[in-house]
Amino acid sequence: MRSLYLVITTIFFIMISTCQAQNTPKDFLEVHNQARKEVGVGPLSWNKTLEAYAQNYANGKIKDCQMEHSNGPYGENLAEGYGEMKGSDAVKFWLTEKPNYNHDSNSCVNDECGHYTQIVWRDSVHLGCARAKCDNNWVFVICSYSPPGNVIGQRPY
Repeated sequence: MRSLYLVITTIFFIMISTCQAQNTPKDFLEVHNQARKEVGVGPLSWNKTLEAYAQNYANGKIKDCQMEHSNGPYGENLAEGYGEMKGSDAVKFWLTEKPNYNHDSNSCVNDECGHYTQIVWRDSVHLGCARAKCDNNWVFVICSYSPPGNVIGQRPY
């Protein structure tokens, strides 16, 4: 199942690689905050500490580009894609999980909405993201959130 998800992710990023979005804090924030606004959640603000944490972790993935969570103190979304994938493309991809979240039951269809719910988690207020070009020409993207979301038994909004 995980390998199928990675294949689908790869195909998606190849298809959207021509997107005009960039990799600045503003670009990451705009995509996040539009999604949050749609569900009535306040905006995230950029945090340099989270950005540095994310960049340090992304830099550590340059050799192998393995999709492994850092298991650090922050909420976290990861993505990888090929070519010139932009960071905001990763955020847009995570947002494709929105239809998988059922707010009434606070559950995910096929357990695939955790990236989306982290983006719109009402208690998360700070964001820091980074990307790194890996040795195999893949791009690794990480966004870190504070406080972390996806708390079991709580609703994102």
